[in-house]
Amino acid sequence: MKKLYIILSIVGLLACTSCKDFLDVKPTNQADASQSITSPRDAKVMLNGLYNAMTTSSFYGRNFILYGDAKGGDLTIQSNGRGYDYMFAYKHYANSYSMSGFWSTGYNMIMLCNNIIECIDAIPAEDPDKASGEYDSYYGQAMTIRAMIHYDLCRLYGKCYNDNKASYGVPVVQESLTADAQPLRESVETVYKAVLADLDKAAEYLVNDTDAEVGYMNYYTNRAIKARVCMDMENWSEALALADMIIDSNEYKLYDQTNWADSWAKQGGSESIFELAMCVNEGDLGTTSCIGAQYVLGGGNGRNNQIFMASHYWIDLMGDYKAGNDVRWDVMGIDQIDEDNIEEFGEDTPLRMGSCWKYLGGLAGSGDGKASSSAVNVKLIRLSEMYFIAAEAALMNGDKSTAALYLNEIAANRYKISAPEITEGNITRKMILDEKDKEFLGEGLRFWDLIRTNSTIYMDDETPDVKVTDRESVLNRSFYKCILPIDKDEINANPGLGAQQNPGY
Repeated sequence: MKKLYIILSIVGLLACTSCKDFLDVKPTNQADASQSITSPRDAKVMLNGLYNAMTTSSFYGRNFILYGDAKGGDLTIQSNGRGYDYMFAYKHYANSYSMSGFWSTGYNMIMLCNNIIECIDAIPAEDPDKASGEYDSYYGQAMTIRAMIHYDLCRLYGKCYNDNKASYGVPVVQESLTADAQPLRESVETVYKAVLADLDKAAEYLVNDTDAEVGYMNYYTNRAIKARVCMDMENWSEALALADMIIDSNEYKLYDQTNWADSWAKQGGSESIFELAMCVNEGDLGTTSCIGAQYVLGGGNGRNNQIFMASHYWIDLMGDYKAGNDVRWDVMGIDQIDEDNIEEFGEDTPLRMGSCWKYLGGLAGSGDGKASSSAVNVKLIRLSEMYFIAAEAALMNGDKSTAALYLNEIAANRYKISAPEITEGNITRKMILDEKDKEFLGEGLRFWDLIRTNSTIYMDDETPDVKVTDRESVLNRSFYKCILPIDKDEINANPGLGAQQNPGY
């Protein structure tokens, strides 16, 4: 499959995710891949190449984050045709705007995972480094990443597990394939079983790898990903147990009112269970970066920088920013009236605080300590998400008291003056999801929560210049464009996928 398995002859060499000096190692996909790893040093370099591949704009470095917000009603657009607004418009077809980069990039990353896993498997058991466990962390990280990518691809191209687990998911690729291989889609259930098997096996290799290191996964990252998967599967007990374990480990700590906003200007904060290290000369997308360019009005490059802005729904959910009560307003800026023009409009003019500055390091726009302000690490999993998972899982398991306890922990660290009253008598699933929505604007979680809970998605089409014809303003997961089409080029390369195209496309 020429697109699915594009040869990446140097990606394993190009970058060290910690932005340190490069190390020499053979390409990860050359013919005799079994010879690519001869030492733990080689394994780390190959793993660094894999992490670098994850920062690409076509996946975790930008588009996957934008997708989760733009399609979940958290974002709106100022006008059509400014770039990437096809996500907001659900403008997807098999031959255009298919977002095929998810598929091709995802499987290229899986190829890199398989190479690392197979190379380490090929090392004799009597090798001193292997016998002593020197490869364990690298092996476990590669397998965890493979599970994570399969899971995210399945969410992009398949129905939610609790919607129709027998429907098509994605191909499960857990070994290196020949150039002419043509794997077909497995059921959603089969994909999830493979994901869980990978995560649990990887956890055995990561069990002693519990320290938080910026840019790398560890045991708790693995368990956090499994908690997400369990939420999709409505395995509430397991999701709660996993989230509990991570919280109780004390390896991570919630930000409070004094440091939540400042955390965006730091690498490896106390809540970061996993963040992708973005290097200035490698993963930095500059003016096309994730939120640094897409979500910010101004940002050093003028008004035309902003493509997306927070929706009316999200702003209304947050309440009055002038009250100064919610710390999460502290990374939001004006997106329709410039501060320089405030005198013209008057001090009492309602300002629309729809510019999200998280990924420029906060309102100062100084980034997270690197030379480029847009090379801010992408925080893919934070501790606060575990609190929300624990709260929701406990509630759905019938334990309202525990659910209220976890949600109150979040509220106590986010509200400066007075937190909302949360008790076992009034806590609801909507209350938990609304609070989660406030927390994670710009982090790509909203759409997936709405899909797995079969909730209504309200799209903000109130901007006068916005014309959307490919969807309604109110929809739910039954709308066929909530999952992506298989791109026609993939079908041309692998005709068997044609019979497995998603309905409607």
